[in-house]
Amino acid sequence: MLVPKKTVSVVLNVFRRSEHFERQLAAIRSQSVSPTEILVWENGEQEVPKHLIDGLVIAKCSDNLGVWARFAYALNATSDYVCVFDDDTIPGPRWFENCINTLETHDGLLGTRGVVFDTTSSYTLNHDVGVHAPNEKTLPVDIVGHSWFFRRELLESFWARYADRHSNPLAGEDIHFSFAVQQTGKSTYVPPHPKDDLEVWGSLPQYAKTLGV
Repeated sequence: MLVPKKTVSVVLNVFRRSEHFERQLAAIRSQSVSPTEILVWENGEQEVPKHLIDGLVIAKCSDNLGVWARFAYALNATSDYVCVFDDDTIPGPRWFENCINTLETHDGLLGTRGVVFDTTSSYTLNHDVGVHAPNEKTLPVDIVGHSWFFRRELLESFWARYADRHSNPLAGEDIHFSFAVQQTGKSTYVPPHPKDDLEVWGSLPQYAKTLGV
């Protein structure tokens, strides 16, 4: 898989699971496409462990501003692409590479856990694509979560539709982002998560099944 010469900014969040931060940070720094900057949002309850702060751009908040704050912090990113991670997500070492190559043919919003809704009346009736249901090729989905990879300019659509957001500050960013992107004529996709190549996965399954419960 060829790696285009593109830059990636990473946005992380520290809230209640900082004990996993070191493992996540190591996985991000081990990417085949090295991140140009790592922005960390401390969401009111825990801090980045002191021995890990070198090289990070850390924003401290005295309160929990919910799931939206990290996407606001992402506006400070300076790279071609941005990847926002949940704090329970540990990517394989070629996840950024996988996403960059996927965007060459499927220009939109990418993520590691995709959900396809089977009905418009319930959030719970759906099926998975990605980390919980491996896909051999890029597939369109309704929403993605665990991590979001996108061209930096897509943040404009995220915030342009902020008035339409879910009223709960602790949930809904996944649906909102895909909805906002859809209004621009783009779609949401899950890049390949082949069973025989975990290096390109956006969330390694041994952690996805334990850290996020």
